[in-house]
Amino acid sequence: MAENTALEFFDDRENGNLLALVDGRTAGVIAYFVMDGTPAALVAVHTVVEPEHKGKGFAGALAQEFYAMAGREGVPVVPLCPYAAKWALGHPDQAPVAPVELVERAKEQLKSHPEL
Repeated sequence: MAENTALEFFDDRENGNLLALVDGRTAGVIAYFVMDGTPAALVAVHTVVEPEHKGKGFAGALAQEFYAMAGREGVPVVPLCPYAAKWALGHPDQAPVAPVELVERAKEQLKSHPEL
């Protein structure tokens, strides 16, 4: 990150949000859902950074944490979010490519989550 800002992460699984917090306030979020079925996956749908925090590397930090979180859980990530997909392409060592069949399943399941 461009400046010395203490960034913390909070997985609000119930609401499908990985939050980036600065001083306890939301600076950015990846909206996601847990894909049904086997194998399960975490599906990134949107990445948003609050205007006052843009350009500080928070979106990249969120994407990195999202992939790390999935890795700790032993599940793949399906990056339907354009930002997460672009970040993954630039970080292949941290962001394994999801199998095509998982991506297709995630797209179908996204249709059943109109709130996202």
